[in-house]
Formats: sequence, structure tokens, C-alpha cells
Amino acid sequence: MDQRVITLFHESIEAKMHAGEELAPLIAQASQLIVHALLSEKKILTCGNGISAAQAQIFTASLINRFEQERPSLPSFNLGADFTTQTAIGSDYSFNDVYAKQIRSLGQPGDVLLLLTSTGKASNLLQAISAAHDKEMQVIALTASDGGDVAALLDNRDLELRVPSVAKPRIHEVHLLSIFCLCDLIDQQLFGGF
Repeated sequence: MDQRVITLFHESIEAKMHAGEELAPLIAQASQLIVHALLSEKKILTCGNGISAAQAQIFTASLINRFEQERPSLPSFNLGADFTTQTAIGSDYSFNDVYAKQIRSLGQPGDVLLLLTSTGKASNLLQAISAAHDKEMQVIALTASDGGDVAALLDNRDLELRVPSVAKPRIHEVHLLSIFCLCDLIDQQLFGGF
């Protein structure tokens, strides 16, 4: 069993090393897009499903509270955190509308939607992208494998950070590291070093 754990650690490290080389310039570009929005007094909306929803919430919490250094709160809202709104929309309309309806209500031109998905296939996330485009928002999509339907829906203003893996644990590990990198770069650009 010990060897299995060591193997999983090695697989995680290898996935991160491989993804890091491909994603570094895209993560830097995504951080600049977010910083530009924040400096323009816009906000960051986040969403995902399952583990990706939890990671979207971690990103939002890191912006609103703090990441590694004391600094002012940054405007961000996680669309998956309000269960009452989600279940109301899901009950009255459809689960496919739980994010799009909130984006149509809360999103403004210049805001950014940060979306996380391991498959790129969930209808509610596809509808979220369409709603963000309708509101003249840019989308940063953390995807994997071939990007799924999400990749096909992104336009030239959007940014895709695609993890080169099909293993869900590795995808989620790289997504989490990517959002931590984003948080670090955002703080560095807005507030400087420690």
C-alpha cells in the first residue's frame, strides 16, 4: 500500500510538471485579464460542478478574504455557493439554468467568468458561457483533455487553460494549483511582494 501512495504522488508531480510548462503563459495571461477587470472596478464570477465547484469557491474565498498576504478584499462571487438560489432555479426552470440565470442578473460588461470543468460537457456550464457572452463578459475556462463542448463555445476574447490529462484526480490537482498560481500573480500585480 505504501508503494501505491508513492506512485500516486509521482503521478501527481509528473502531471503538474507537464501541465506547468504548457499552462504557465496562459496562467500569466489569465491573471492579467483578471487584474485588468479588477482595476476597472469589475468583479470575478466563478462556477463549476462537483469538485470544480469547490475549487471555484476556494478561488472566490482567496480573492474576497486573502491569499498569502494581508490586502484589501477583491470583488468576486461564487455562483455555486447559494444553494437556495440554485435549488429555486433548478426547481422552477432547470439545473441547466442555475448559473446562466445568475450571470444574467449579476454580470456586467467587463466582468470575468472563471469556470472550472474536468469534462467540458455540462450543459449548465455551456449555458453559463453563453450568458456571459450575452453580458459582454470574458470567460477564463479551466478545462482538460480535449476541452469538450466548453472549448468549442469560447470565443477569441476568452482564455482556455487546458490540462493535458484525462485522469480526473490529476485534472483537479492541476486546476487547484492553477488557481493558486492565479491568486499569487493577482496579488503580486496589484500589491507587490511580501
